[in-house]
Amino acid sequence: MMKMNKTTGNQVTEFVLMGITNRPELQDALFVVFFLNYLVIAMGNLGLIILTSVDSRLKTPMYFFLRHLAFVDLGYSTAIGPKMLVNFIEEKNIISYSSCATQQVFFGIFIMSEIFILSVMAYDRYMAICKPLLYTIIMSEMVCWILVSISYLYSTIVSLLVTIMIFKSSFCKSNVIRHFYCDILPLLSIICSDTRNIDLIIMVFSAFNLFSSLLIILISYMFILVTILRMKSSEGRHKAFSTCGSHFTGVIIFYATLVFMYMQPQSNHSFDTDKMASVFYTLVIPMINPLIYSLRNKAVKGALRKLLKT
Repeated sequence: MMKMNKTTGNQVTEFVLMGITNRPELQDALFVVFFLNYLVIAMGNLGLIILTSVDSRLKTPMYFFLRHLAFVDLGYSTAIGPKMLVNFIEEKNIISYSSCATQQVFFGIFIMSEIFILSVMAYDRYMAICKPLLYTIIMSEMVCWILVSISYLYSTIVSLLVTIMIFKSSFCKSNVIRHFYCDILPLLSIICSDTRNIDLIIMVFSAFNLFSSLLIILISYMFILVTILRMKSSEGRHKAFSTCGSHFTGVIIFYATLVFMYMQPQSNHSFDTDKMASVFYTLVIPMINPLIYSLRNKAVKGALRKLLKT
C-alpha cells in the first residue's frame, strides 16, 4: 500500500507516480515496448532535425517549421519518456518535488509550442498556395524566427505561471499522483487548498490555446480549399493537396486527441481514460509524426536517400 513519504508539516517533498499499470507482471514487457517507442521517437525526430538542417533543398519556411515541430515532439516525449522507463524497473515510482515541477514546466512548454507551431504551419501553407507571389517576401527567415520565438516565449510564460501556482499550493491530501508523469489534473486532485483560481487560469489559457490555434488552422485551410477548387489544372490541385496532406493528417490526429481529453463531459472523465489518451499524444504522436512528414514528402525522401549515399 502506498503511503505518504517525506513531508515537512503538511507539504510533501516527493511524489509517488502510479505509472501506466499496477500489474507487476506487465512491467518488463511494457519497458521493452516503451524503450523501443522512445528509441523510434528520438531517431525519427533527430533525423528530421538533421535532415532539414543540412540539405540545401530543405531550406524553405515549410521545413524550418517542420524542424521545430520535430524539436518540440522530441522535447515533450523526452520530458516524460526516460523517467517513465526508469519507473518500470524501480520498485517505487518516486519523483522528487523539484523534479516533478521541472517535468511539468518543460512538458507544458513543449506541448503548447506544438499547438502554435501547427497553426503557424497552416498559415505557411496558406501563404504558399493562396499568395505564391508574395510568399518569399512575407515568409522571410526573420518572420519565421519571430513566429516560432513568440510560440516558445508565450508557452514558457504560461507553463511557468501555472506550475508556480500549483506548486505554491499545499499537497496535504496525498503524495500519490494517479498518472505516469506530473500532469496538471492529477496534481490538482491532491491539493488541499482552494484551487478555484488555478482552475480558472488553466481553463482560460487552455480555451485560448485550443480555439485560437484551431481558428487559424480552420481559416487557413478554408482559403486553401477555395483556392485549390478554383485551380483549372488537375496537376496543380494534386500538388497543392499533397503539399498540405501531411500537415492536415498531423493536425487531425493531434487535435482529436486533445479534444477527446479536455472536451468530454466531466461525468465521463477518469484518470484511467486520461492516462491512455496521454500515452497516445505524448509517446505515439511524436513517433508517427516523422513518418507522416517524411513518407508522404518526396523532397524529404530524396534528401534522406542523398544523405545515406554520402
